[in-house]
Amino acid sequence: MKILFLGDIVARPGRDATKKLLPDLKKKYSPDLILANGENITHGRGMSEENINELVKAGVNFFTSGNHIYAHPTILPRLDDKKMPVIRPANFPPGNPGRGYHVYETGMMQSVLIINLMGRVFMNHHYDCPFRTLDAIINEHRGVNLSAIIVDIHGEATSEKIALGRYADGRVTAVLGTHTHVPTKDATILPNGTAYISDIGMVGAVDSIIGAEKEPIIKGFLTQMPFKYEVPKSGPAVFSAVYMETDTSSMKAVKIEHIMEEVEI
Repeated sequence: MKILFLGDIVARPGRDATKKLLPDLKKKYSPDLILANGENITHGRGMSEENINELVKAGVNFFTSGNHIYAHPTILPRLDDKKMPVIRPANFPPGNPGRGYHVYETGMMQSVLIINLMGRVFMNHHYDCPFRTLDAIINEHRGVNLSAIIVDIHGEATSEKIALGRYADGRVTAVLGTHTHVPTKDATILPNGTAYISDIGMVGAVDSIIGAEKEPIIKGFLTQMPFKYEVPKSGPAVFSAVYMETDTSSMKAVKIEHIMEEVEI
């Protein structure tokens, strides 16, 4: 099975870069499933249904998210609709809008369990344990005929992400880090067959600070005053993703490749 997973797509530059580059990547890799972290697709924070539909039309099949999933209140009533191709972190408090995992059926009759988790280290909120949450979801799906299990761990600390990867090694197909928007050069297949990377990186403006205008953020660091989050309107964009190949009979990964390209938007 061939899977393409895009890092955090940030605002219009990220959406435009996705629309420009995804057609050629589909021709090159012929993926069975295209996933993306979408928690920043709308103005750099949160998701709107309009922007979700825009990226689905561009070729993304399903979205994970993270701590900004609730930034746009209009999406909240839609998150419980199983037709909405978005999940929120599974270790959010019980009863929160949305669901934390989803079994996606590909056109090739393959069932992929997609799981979204939040890291806890250096985060501002008190989430449930991602390790125990993962255990519970895996146990819930024992006996289900799955082709792959893909985990998005959305967090700050590389140590926590690596620990989760090692903890899940051999029990899931891939553990993929998102959130920092900075790609790490550690894409690998762990000893028991799980594909791993600490952070895929982002799809967003190059001349930025993790996808946002530089000056307000620098001023914020200098003055410690609040600032307005702005997004560059033009210039080059970076496109970060991972391509994976898996053995559907064993649910093990056999290949992981980090992709990083630039395009003018």
